[in-house]
Amino acid sequence: MPDIDIRPAAALMAQVLEGVPDDALDAPTPCEGMTLGQLVGHVDGFAQVFTLTARKDLGEMTATPPAPDDADLEPGWQQRAAGHLAELGEAWQADDAWDGMTQAGGVDLPGEVAGRVALDELVVHGWDVAKATGQPFEPDEAHLEEIEVTVKQFRGGSTGEIPGLFGPAVAVPDDAPALDRVLGLTGRDPQWSP
Repeated sequence: MPDIDIRPAAALMAQVLEGVPDDALDAPTPCEGMTLGQLVGHVDGFAQVFTLTARKDLGEMTATPPAPDDADLEPGWQQRAAGHLAELGEAWQADDAWDGMTQAGGVDLPGEVAGRVALDELVVHGWDVAKATGQPFEPDEAHLEEIEVTVKQFRGGSTGEIPGLFGPAVAVPDDAPALDRVLGLTGRDPQWSP
C-alpha cells in the first residue's frame, strides 16, 4: 500500500463542498482572482484529472493545463464532485499509482510527486473553500507534514511566486500551527477573510 492515504483529504474536501451554498458561488476566495465557483470548478476538474493521472490513463485531460472556469455547477454539482473526489482517493490507493512516470496539466512527473501534488491540492483548496464559506477545517496532521515537505522541495528555498503553483510565500512564525505554515508556504495568508 502507498505511504500516503489521500482518501481522508478527499472526503474532507467533499464535506466542505457540501457546505457551499449555491448563492455563494460569486464570493471571493483566498485564491487570487478566483471566485468560489471557479475554485469549485477547479477542484472538480483536478479530481478527475488526478484520477486519470493515478491510473496512468493519459490523454487529452492529463495533457492540458487546467483553465479555471465554473465547470458544471448545475443542480447536483456537490454530489458529482463528491463522486469524483471519492474516485480520486481510491485511485491513489493502488500501489502502481505512486510508481513510474505519469502526467497532469501537460507536465510529465513521477507518480510519487503527482500523488503529493494531489494531496496538496485537496488540503490547501479545501482550506480555501472552507475559509471562503466560513466553515471549520481540520485536516490530518500527518498530511500537513507531508505537504510542508513537498512545498519546501518545490520552492527550493525561493520565497517568490512559482507561476502555476504558488504565490509569493507569506511569512508565518516557525512555531505557528502546521496548517498556517503550509498556507504561508503556498502563498496564502492564514488570517485571510472575505
